[in-house]
Amino acid sequence: MASKSGSGGLREPPNEQAVLNMYEGMRSELSQIYSNITELEMQVSEHSLVINAIQPLDQSRKCFRMIGGVLVERTIKEVLPAVLRNKEGLEEVVRKLYETLEKKKKDLTQFEAKYKIRIRKQDDNKEEGNKKEGNAQGVLVGAASSSQ
Repeated sequence: MASKSGSGGLREPPNEQAVLNMYEGMRSELSQIYSNITELEMQVSEHSLVINAIQPLDQSRKCFRMIGGVLVERTIKEVLPAVLRNKEGLEEVVRKLYETLEKKKKDLTQFEAKYKIRIRKQDDNKEEGNKKEGNAQGVLVGAASSSQ
């Protein structure tokens, strides 16, 4: 069976459209990771603001905290360690997402090189159309448009 490859990774796509679909999926995945990182970094920033606001206050002072959609009354002494733990946990998740992002970017670069994918600029769309140059084969992808 010549069509089977020895590697356990992604199988060879049958045509240019499949390559394009795989490529767009990989780019979409990168975009999602970027979004997750941004959201979590905002949460880390909010945790830092809360920590900086309540740290200098009296530890026995009344404090309110949202837990699972329910606002509960506690003291700063009880809340501050939990907020610090949550912030550390979020920072760890962000760090792991950055590692995943780097791996996915490397995979995308290798995929681009393997299938000779070039990203077409907006200006090139009008000039080149569907021209092919000599025997250069590869997939030409239009510039990604933002979904928001």
